[in-house]
Amino acid sequence: MKRITILSLFLTIFFLPFCTTTKKTTGDKKMTEPTVSYTHDVAPILQERCSPCHYPGGKKKFLDTYAAVSGQIDDILSRVQLPVDSAGFMPFKSKKPPLSDSLIQVIQLWKSQQMPN
Repeated sequence: MKRITILSLFLTIFFLPFCTTTKKTTGDKKMTEPTVSYTHDVAPILQERCSPCHYPGGKKKFLDTYAAVSGQIDDILSRVQLPVDSAGFMPFKSKKPPLSDSLIQVIQLWKSQQMPN
């Protein structure tokens, strides 16, 4: 009986530090990423860099609504990431400065977060 008590005490002392009820972050990237929204983050980028051509009054596909942008997100991302001298690069013929890597990352993050409005 004494052995069982000592063994139980030893196992309790040894394994107790490994038991916890609180969850620790696992370093998951999504835990630290800020939430990106269309209204707050993406729309201002597109309005600044894609107007007037892709906004009412322009002659190209409009990018002035959530539905238009979310429906064309793959095309938008591929065009802004092309080399500047490639056919199809946007913004067209340097009418506006190219999107910086950080602005492209905002749009990519928005897409990866299922495009919240």
